[in-house]
Amino acid sequence: MDHAKEQFGREQPPATTDDGDIVINSNHGAKGLQRDLKDRLKPDSDGPVSRDSSDREIPARPSSRTVHRILKIAAGVAIVAVFGWMPLKAIWQTSSVEAVVNARIVTLRTPIDGTVSSKSGHSTASSVVKEGDIILRVVNARGDRNRLDDLRRQMSRLDNERPTLTAKLASSQTLQQDLARQASQFREGRILQLEARIAEIQSAIEAAASRREEAAAAVERASSLIKSGSVSTVELARLTRDQSVAHQIEIGARRRLDAANVELTAAKNGTYIGDSYNDRPSSVQREEEMRQRVGDINADLAHADTEIDWLSHEIASEQLHYIARSEADITAPVSGRIWEMMTSTGEDVRAGQALLKLLDCNGAVVTANVTESVYNRLQLGEQAKFEPNDSSLAIKGVIVNLTGASGAPANLAINPDALNKEPYRVTVSMPGIGATGKDCEVGRTGRVVFDQDAPK
Repeated sequence: MDHAKEQFGREQPPATTDDGDIVINSNHGAKGLQRDLKDRLKPDSDGPVSRDSSDREIPARPSSRTVHRILKIAAGVAIVAVFGWMPLKAIWQTSSVEAVVNARIVTLRTPIDGTVSSKSGHSTASSVVKEGDIILRVVNARGDRNRLDDLRRQMSRLDNERPTLTAKLASSQTLQQDLARQASQFREGRILQLEARIAEIQSAIEAAASRREEAAAAVERASSLIKSGSVSTVELARLTRDQSVAHQIEIGARRRLDAANVELTAAKNGTYIGDSYNDRPSSVQREEEMRQRVGDINADLAHADTEIDWLSHEIASEQLHYIARSEADITAPVSGRIWEMMTSTGEDVRAGQALLKLLDCNGAVVTANVTESVYNRLQLGEQAKFEPNDSSLAIKGVIVNLTGASGAPANLAINPDALNKEPYRVTVSMPGIGATGKDCEVGRTGRVVFDQDAPK
């Protein structure tokens, strides 16, 4: 029994596995169990220890397993630090939940009725077009040209009337010149006639004055002889009467001279005074009538020229209007690509009908949805950047619209309602997207990071 007790109280060294782990033996005593627990709870930096028979701890070199564990822990910490930084950074940043590259849609409509014909190279969807390129053409072979035809008929009538007016004007001018020459000759002849009459009257006045002087001398002689009885009273009376008649004849001649001078002065001024004719002779009157006719023809000719000039401008303008009503080129107002072709070659269309939708690549934007807390912190004009999911370079932009939960603009290629993870929507202008030369890349996904600290 003492031998068994001695065997039981003897300390047995702890058993270890192949990896160096200590295996607790049930045969150990309380003291050995306490020692084993102490070895397990002791930090690895102290390294394993060995014991001798007197229970003294002897430090041992660190095992290779301990070093391996330390390296694995360090590598794990490094991996967590590197790959965990990006999600942690994303959590700290103010960003969107979803984002997609978008662009505005330009709808092109036909201005006239007609038949559609396509321009080669731009007849299919997704074709790239430049500003000013002709995409489609609408031709109306039944365009209204009634007004154009009426204007051309008026022009033809005036063109036919103008030579007649020109001929009438030339004939009237020739006749007016003849009548003017006749009137001038009549005036010159009348002046010469009046001058001759005045000369005749002056001669008659001189003769009457001579007879008056002779009669006065005879009366004076008879008056001196009547006292002597040589001349009778009857003879004196006759001589006195002759003197009076001669005096009246002289006065009458002078009155005729005054009248002739009046006629001469009037004739020189273009007015003719006489008992047998009006103030103007027939040649002068006809010349005046012909002058009026020439003036009327000139007025008609000037009116015709004015009408022809006006009709020329109206015909040119109506010609352009007719061409605009019969032919219409559908040109691209912006550079981009065809988003949707809504008609085909040979189709009859009505004025105002939509023909195609054009993607405005110059006005590319990014539509994104954000959480309510992020939306309430955003403001128009803040800086933002779009980070594509393909790891390409970020593109800078500016917030241009905050629609929140309200309806989004309907003229975008991709309806913002398609982003349904969050109801609050933001529109960011991205001019750099259209400048990349990659056809807008509408539909490209990514996220928008908002830089609220950047100056506005």
